[in-house]
Amino acid sequence: MGPLSTMLEKFVQYGQMTVIDAAGKRHVFGPGGDDVPKATLRLHDKKLYRTLFLNPELKAGEAYMDGTLTFEDGSTIRDLLGIFAHNRTTLRRLPMQKALKKWLKKIRRFHQRNQTDASRKNVQHHYDLSNDFYRLFLDEDLQYSCGYWPRDGMSLEEAQIAKKAHIAAKLNLKPDMKVLDIGCGWGGMAIFIAQNFNCEVVGVTLSDEQHAMARARVKKAGLEDKIDIRIQDYRHVDETFDAVVSVGMFEHVGIAHYLEYFSKIRDLLTDDGAALIHSIGRKGGPGTTGAWIRKYIFPGGYSPALSETFAEIEKAGLWVTDCEIWRLHYAETLKEWEKRFQANRDKVADMFDERFCRMWEFYLIVSEYSFRHGKHMNFQIQLSKTVNALPLSRDYMIEAERKIS
Repeated sequence: MGPLSTMLEKFVQYGQMTVIDAAGKRHVFGPGGDDVPKATLRLHDKKLYRTLFLNPELKAGEAYMDGTLTFEDGSTIRDLLGIFAHNRTTLRRLPMQKALKKWLKKIRRFHQRNQTDASRKNVQHHYDLSNDFYRLFLDEDLQYSCGYWPRDGMSLEEAQIAKKAHIAAKLNLKPDMKVLDIGCGWGGMAIFIAQNFNCEVVGVTLSDEQHAMARARVKKAGLEDKIDIRIQDYRHVDETFDAVVSVGMFEHVGIAHYLEYFSKIRDLLTDDGAALIHSIGRKGGPGTTGAWIRKYIFPGGYSPALSETFAEIEKAGLWVTDCEIWRLHYAETLKEWEKRFQANRDKVADMFDERFCRMWEFYLIVSEYSFRHGKHMNFQIQLSKTVNALPLSRDYMIEAERKIS
């Protein structure tokens, strides 16, 4: 396998990877040992020797999807991704991968050009797959973002209710307030706020599937007088609101649009209003979205570093009134999603095909490991326009959360 073998020898410093090449020969990499990740995989095409050497993070996922990379000896894709998770730093320090990463950082703004038309196209690529599909692995409320796991033994449903309560409590909501939900998904947060705080909520999404279901759910809940779900880009909203909430949407904004995003939030808020932004982020400095995730799952997406986020908040003239970091909560959420996905894999294959199943499986597992072993986390940033818009103590958050949890 030539250069690929040389790369794998340097790459696998923890665990053990056995590669069966296209001629049936076994190659063993890594020190092995007890209680370490191990995987045996077979490469069915000699072309993979070169493509995996040049761009393993993209081509390994593609080869698994296409069936040119398979597993033997009881191994699974989770085993392979476990080896990558523990050796990712070693891989990215190799000269070829270091050069590729440097180049991708230079052109990352091009990948994240999310003007209005591009934003809708990118959202529809992922969120308009099928509402029935998302029902197969999400919780009952279709919360497609990180759950909150403050206690052991919680179910996914309990963790998502806890997430909604935790976020809503930070907005300092009062009856009859007007709230904007940017990227409202299937309407769960809007319904939660209307039911628990008696607020009026405007939810905006760019997904046709989410819009249709959210409106149906609002009608079923008897909240049509309280909730208005729209197909609308947040940049085109021209009202003002007492509170703005955005859960799992900031990752789709793109670094070139951060100042635009936070400036719009400033303009949307009343002088005594507050905003809560919940987003995936990354420990350390600015980076790039993985090539496979960008190509197949979230085109235009990027999980920002706190440094590049706070810099644009400062330029927008907003107060950061609170910031909280969630570390392993998304790893637990993704683990539960993947468990439910696997339980319904046959149904997914009937909806799409086996290649789609392998793609989604790869996505859920690699995402879990990026939170469990990598540098990804979630952050919640609370914002206001004025220094005295919110109470000086965080006690109001705790009291509100206890009342609705």
